Parts: sequence; structure tokens; C-alpha cells
Amino acid sequence: MESFDLLIIGGGINGTAIARDAAIRELKVLLVEKDDLAQHTSSASSKLIHGGLRYLEYYEFRLVREALKEREILLQTAPHIVRPLSFVLPHARGMRPWWMVRAGLLLYRLLAWGSSLPRPGRSDYRAPLKPEAGRRIALYADAVVDDARLVVLNAVDAAERAAEIATRTELVSAEREGDVWRATLSGGRTVLAKIIVNAAGPWVAEVLGGRLSESSESRARLIKGSHILVPAIWEGEQAYILQQPDGRVVFAIPYEGRFTLIGTTEVPVSSPEDATITETETDYLCAAANRYFNKPIAPADVVWSYSGIRSLYDDGEIDPKAVTRDYRLELDDDPGAKLLSVFGGKITTARALASEALDRLGIKGRKSTGWAALPGGDIYPAYNDYLRELSTWMPQPLLGRLARSYGTRLKDVMGDATSLKDLGRHFGAGLYEAEVRYLTTYEFARTDEDILWRRTKIGLHMSAAEREAVARFLA
Repeated sequence: MESFDLLIIGGGINGTAIARDAAIRELKVLLVEKDDLAQHTSSASSKLIHGGLRYLEYYEFRLVREALKEREILLQTAPHIVRPLSFVLPHARGMRPWWMVRAGLLLYRLLAWGSSLPRPGRSDYRAPLKPEAGRRIALYADAVVDDARLVVLNAVDAAERAAEIATRTELVSAEREGDVWRATLSGGRTVLAKIIVNAAGPWVAEVLGGRLSESSESRARLIKGSHILVPAIWEGEQAYILQQPDGRVVFAIPYEGRFTLIGTTEVPVSSPEDATITETETDYLCAAANRYFNKPIAPADVVWSYSGIRSLYDDGEIDPKAVTRDYRLELDDDPGAKLLSVFGGKITTARALASEALDRLGIKGRKSTGWAALPGGDIYPAYNDYLRELSTWMPQPLLGRLARSYGTRLKDVMGDATSLKDLGRHFGAGLYEAEVRYLTTYEFARTDEDILWRRTKIGLHMSAAEREAVARFLA
């Protein structure tokens, strides 16, 4: 029977970050995920790496400072998928007082002391805004991320360090046998593990009370967040943070060159399966944008939407927007085999969460995730020469997308190709057979959905017939 040092349940950002750190510390790791990597909450974020400006309102200073430190680490270790983004905060009447906005931004910059992010340059950021919404604006900098790729790259790095990443594999049950766990997985596989980490996100309580038959002092609060995608509302690369009459903020972010991403909502739900946007949420997000922008949008303009269930640590707050975004690690090591459950967290702080989790478990070894590049993030001068070589035969939009997705791993995607013909079949929207084969071979992709909507967002740019062609090819 196979034996592991660490069995991780959940292939979202927290689970894969823990797997990577544990593999670096030379543990024998098995991660199981019942679906695809990042299939649920971790691919349904607002795509931001940020400190959380609004968390200052709830005195979450430690969380904001940690998130800002992690933002800097990600900018250095994953520069291909994490990039600076300028934010515009328009001030409308009836919202937070202007002095409070200015004071919050000053504190935010102080907590980010030493950041490499440039200050946003002066531009005509008022142009898309209604006159009454654009009289006063504040500028600051944060970062944007390809969230699903961040998850996948953590898993890839873990696998290259001998961790086993088992997607489409579910934990059926597990029980303690002395100082080890005996775990039964789908497909009839049984393994032993010295430690189990329950990083199942919205399913953390179900796994804990059902599959593991364990109790917990902590509780998860399930909050649904939904986003909509509409044709671009403005020209330019800046994002907007929009204060709302209910005290919430909504982000409007340029996305995929042609669209504006608007989100998120905060709706309490009772089940992880409730991850579906409602008409009420769509109306709310359209109204949130229409309060500020000259170009009106309506539900009929929505070209895509998605929802995710955030599993927040239940700190007793009644208002969903006031529930902490900090994480809680609950360790049960009495008696025998250890169990660590992860409650809450956010995509920005997953690396720090992973490091703290392994430290809590008493795991020694090399701690290099704070500076070691994620796959493709080791950008070196000769890489730019390689991109210039590719530009002699590859269209710039395609080259730009591939470079932003794969970084230095682009060489592995391209192989020996010296022309578009060498990349094999073209499925449409710049997706070639060479990329599909790379994703299925090295990045755990199995289905058209894995490739078109998580490893890439090419599904947004394809026709239904082109998407179906990818599905048939994979089948």
C-alpha cells in the first residue's frame, strides 16, 4: 500500500500552494481533487492580487499588510501572470467622505512600504465617467492575476518536485490507524498518510464531518460572489473601484482586450452547489456600473458570467461584507495522525497560508517560496531575444497572449516550431494543437472546459463550432 507524508484534499489555490511548499520541503505529497484544478472558487475570483483597500474599514491591518507583502512576492515570482494595474477611485456624493478615502489610500500606501509598483500616471481617467461621478478621483496601484493559472502553476511546480497531483480523484473516507491515516479514494485506491490537510474550500465542513468523521471548533461561512462580462465600457488599461450606496465596492476591470469584468456580489448561501448567478445579482452589477459610467449597460449586454462560493471563516459577523477575509488554520493532532483544516483565505495570501500551515505541522526543510519563481516566472534577458525571434513569424496578439500565459515555459509549448504550420491544427482564436498538447501533457488538462475556460480564456473568443472542435479533438 502506498504511503505519503502528506495527503491534501482540494485542488484550489490553498491546496496547491501547500502541495508546492511541502514538495519543496521534500515531503512525499499526494493532492486529490474531485474535479479539475481551480474548477470552483479559485477560478471565480475578481482576478486581483491586492491588499484589500476596503478591509482597512474593518481594522484588518495585519491582513492588509500581509496581503501587500504577498503582492510584492507574486510580482517578483510570477511576473508573466501577475501584472501591475492602475486603479481609479471616483468619489460620488452620498458615499464615504472624501477625507476618509484619502486617509485610507495614504494608510494603504504606508502598509505597502517598499512596493515596486509604480504610481499610476496622470491620464484622462475621467473620460468614461459621468460628470457627477468624476469630479474627484483618487489613483492607486494594485495587481491583476490569471487566477486559474496561478493554481495550475503551483500544482505544476509541486509535481516537478515529485508530488502526485491526482485530479478527478475524490476522497471517499479516511480513518486514523495509530499515527497514520488510512484513506480510501475513488476508483478503489487506498493510501496511508501521516498527515491530512483539508483544503476543500466550500466543502471543508462536509469533508471534515462526513469523509473524516471529525468535529471542528471553527465554522465556514459560505458567501457567493458573482461577476459579469460585458463589451468594453472604456478604452484604456485602467480599472475602476466603484463605491455603492449599500457600503460595498464593485470592481470594473479591463479583461481580455475586448471586455470589462464587473464584480463582485456577496450573497450568503447554504450549499457549495449554489454557485449560479441570479437575475438580481446581474441587475445589481449593471446598476453599480451605471451609477458611474457614461456608457450604460443592461443584462442583455452580458456575454459571460460566473459565480464562486467563498468559504470564509465564520467570525460571527452578520453582514457578509464585514466577514473577515483572513484565514484560520485548525490543527487536530490528538490522538495519533495529524489533521489540519483550512478555513477562509484569499488568493493573494495563499503562499503565506501554506507556509504557516506547514510550520504549524512542524514540517522543517527549505523555505524558498518567498523568492523561488513559479514555472515560467524566471524571466531572463535571453528570453526577450527568444520572443523577438518568434515575432518574425508569429502574430503579435498571439505572441503576447502566449508570453503572458507561459513566460519562459513558452519554449516548451513551441518545441521546434519555426512557423504557424509547425504548431499543428488551428482550432480558432489563436489556439493551436501544440498548445493543446502541452496543456494535456504538463498542466493536467483533460477536457475542452479545462483548456478553454481555465488554462486559457480562449472560449470567450471562439464560436460554438470552434469550441466543439476542441471537444471532439480531446475526445
